[in-house]
Amino acid sequence: MARKTKTIVIEDEGRDKNKMFIINEMSASQAENWAMRCFLALARSGVELPDDLAQRGFAGIAILGLKALSQMNFYEAEPFLKDMMDMVSFVPDPAKPSIKRGYGGVGPIIESDIEEVRTRLMLRKEMLGIHVDFSIADIR
Repeated sequence: MARKTKTIVIEDEGRDKNKMFIINEMSASQAENWAMRCFLALARSGVELPDDLAQRGFAGIAILGLKALSQMNFYEAEPFLKDMMDMVSFVPDPAKPSIKRGYGGVGPIIESDIEEVRTRLMLRKEMLGIHVDFSIADIR
């Protein structure tokens, strides 16, 4: 079975309007590595870990990991943020979706591919959503 993907076309007004992105699911080893690093970051940051964390799986760890990110300094959080964006592809011409930059593409995403902060935040949310079934209310 192929990994999940999700195509996103930005509808918000702004410099990214109508741009197309593809969110790609991490491999099992990548997701496990990311979740374990989140878990260890939680332990270092002093976030209280619930007793049922093991039963929550990747979703629980990801949600708690996002909480921990808010308590970390930028240099601790930056690798997690980078890993999330590494799973995003930008499609410069939606008529040619096989030509892309970023994940699985011909080169990395460049600064002008994503010009709005809200686009970056939305892409991160979608990246987590493709791996786990949770809502923003769960994160809060």
